[in-house]
Amino acid sequence: MNNVIRELRLQFNMTQEQLAEQVGVSRQSIIAIENQRYKPSLELAYKISKVFHKTIEDVFIFE
Repeated sequence: MNNVIRELRLQFNMTQEQLAEQVGVSRQSIIAIENQRYKPSLELAYKISKVFHKTIEDVFIFE
């Protein structure tokens, strides 16, 4: 599962730490998700997508 979190963060001028705080996880979790080493739960994927005002499908690419 690919994602566009890094690109969205840069568009929103947001650090990994800021995103992590908004969704209630560690910065290391955001790093792992961005690098596709960790697949987030549905709840976390939803929270991340809402931060960027996107749908889950816009943020996470299911192959």
